[in-house]
Amino acid sequence: MNEDYLKMLGSRIKALRIKKGYSNYEFFAYDHDIPRAQFGRYENGQDLKFSSLIKIVSAFGMTLEEFFSEGF
Repeated sequence: MNEDYLKMLGSRIKALRIKKGYSNYEFFAYDHDIPRAQFGRYENGQDLKFSSLIKIVSAFGMTLEEFFSEGF
């Protein structure tokens, strides 16, 4: 069950990155001061800390409510 949510979370992060015009996750991570390898793992559905999620959501210019409004 947890793996399913992590995959959904990764898919949501990836979709939002692409929507922001970044075809490459490394460029997005670099532009928002997020470790590139770590960001790639998040998109692939690996576990992340809540503080990391907040940083990513902020990089998209969203609230947590907006982030979780689709796909969950």
